[in-house]
Amino acid sequence: MENFIYAGSVEKLKENKVKVVKGGQHGVAVLFHEGDVYAIDNRCPHLGFPLHQGSLCDGILTCHWHHARFDVKSGGTLDSWADDMTTYPVEIKQGEIWVSPIPHHKQTISKLRERLKNGLEQNLSLVIAKGVVGLIEAGESAKNITRIGVEFGTKHRQRGWRSGLTILTAMTNILPKLDKNGQILALYQGLVHVARESANMGTRFLLGPLPLNETSSKPSLEKFAQWYRHSVEVRDTQGAERVILTAIESGATNEQLADMMMTAVTDHFYMNVGHTLDFHNKAFEVLEHIGAEHRAYVLTSIIPELSNASRSEEQHSWQSPVNLVEQLHTTFKELTPTLESKSTTVAQVDEQALVNHILGDQPGETLKALLTALKEGMSPVKLAQIVTLAAGERLARFHVQNELGDWITVLHTFTHAHAVHESLKRSTTPELIRAVFHTAMSIYLDRFLNTPAARRPKPDSTVSSVPQAEELLQMLDRQQQTDQAGKWVITYLAQGGDKQDLFNTLGHALVREDAEFHTFQMYEAAVTEHDHWQKEEESFAEYAQETMILALTRYLAAHSPTSREIPHTARIAMRLHRGEKLFEDEN
Repeated sequence: MENFIYAGSVEKLKENKVKVVKGGQHGVAVLFHEGDVYAIDNRCPHLGFPLHQGSLCDGILTCHWHHARFDVKSGGTLDSWADDMTTYPVEIKQGEIWVSPIPHHKQTISKLRERLKNGLEQNLSLVIAKGVVGLIEAGESAKNITRIGVEFGTKHRQRGWRSGLTILTAMTNILPKLDKNGQILALYQGLVHVARESANMGTRFLLGPLPLNETSSKPSLEKFAQWYRHSVEVRDTQGAERVILTAIESGATNEQLADMMMTAVTDHFYMNVGHTLDFHNKAFEVLEHIGAEHRAYVLTSIIPELSNASRSEEQHSWQSPVNLVEQLHTTFKELTPTLESKSTTVAQVDEQALVNHILGDQPGETLKALLTALKEGMSPVKLAQIVTLAAGERLARFHVQNELGDWITVLHTFTHAHAVHESLKRSTTPELIRAVFHTAMSIYLDRFLNTPAARRPKPDSTVSSVPQAEELLQMLDRQQQTDQAGKWVITYLAQGGDKQDLFNTLGHALVREDAEFHTFQMYEAAVTEHDHWQKEEESFAEYAQETMILALTRYLAAHSPTSREIPHTARIAMRLHRGEKLFEDEN
């Protein structure tokens, strides 16, 4: 019986009913029940209670901590929130018990994937956490984990794409900024929000493409775009879905689909306070992670929201006391001629002056300045980047005398600006460029939230070395540390602190909280915009990078701390995977 574990005699086990022997990570419980001998891992797979202290009746072993029930023969659980027990082969030789150290069923990546899917379907946070931890530790790629969440979320919510899938996409985007524990928490946060948002929301069935006739020519892409645009205009989401599916079936590229869908979205101003365009952008971003074969479900999932999305040109604030709608329509009449006649050589545009224009209180002058920048050769992508910086300034200079809820107003503008910037990197149609101007007008409407503007902090002159990142996390354990956190991060940067360490710390400040949807958006947008500016060498680019970091830090501080229930579950899963004890004996 080489390598087998000796567990004593059958007669002794009959008398004592259970014996724990060395084996595995946690010991092996050997049980005598109804004339047979069984060997199981002594750690409850749910939360680690010693199973030898459980009760065995009618072939069912019950853990006394949370009453999880297991079939002692197969190890299978009767409770969906628990995992199956690990069981070991037993051999009896001449009345002596020997246990194989190799379990009946080994954990595999395939099984972990299925368990993660089960956690999503049952909306079980601990099961989701165990799935993510197990998969990451087994070497599974983050993109494959994201794919599982996206496949589930786009199929099991009748109302389609919402904040959960946006969080999951944003967290997938920023994984390179985080250490392994941070990556686990980020993916887990996204998946938990997908599961919660999909719970009891019904399965979404695709309508299918139009039945194209093989003997006649297919409608042109221009025709599809025309149909789609009209469907969105009249809020016909079913018609819009069939057009998109037909375009996919006809071989449309992602860029062509994006142009078609973004045109319809930007026909209206700042739809659903920016969320509509942001969700569209995130849908195309996640396809870059998980593959174009998922386009049908992913792209149609963002259509249901269009049925009741608000359109800002219908809002009083966009029409009075200043009629921004009229000014925008006038500007858009000049947009295409401006693009057609723009300079082939880029003029030296004063970027700081342009930001100041956008932050000013003369919307007509702002619109003219944006048109002039385009005419002088500035690319639409660069213009969108500068507008996003101006939106970031609103957050960096947000005064704490405003109500806490007002943060969301300026956050909406910033994340919309970021989504426009990212979308224009795919394609720069005149229709999509309109969204840059929409953002600028939203920045104008937010001006009173910078009245007065918070002062930009200066480095602490009493600090002569790089502050430790842990200091920031400790600061964010307390409420109302917005301005203090801003000063800390400016001091950190002035002392030459490592930005990668800082972004990892800020990432942990996010994923350790029961963060609200917009906070996830804030982190991803600010870090991404920072990295775009980091590719440039001018002093203005350094100022822009600092603005993004300051805006992010102040926003996180304003929304910390929370009860931290969600990440606590993930940390339990991490400890269980490492074999740590959650249940402690009194001795």
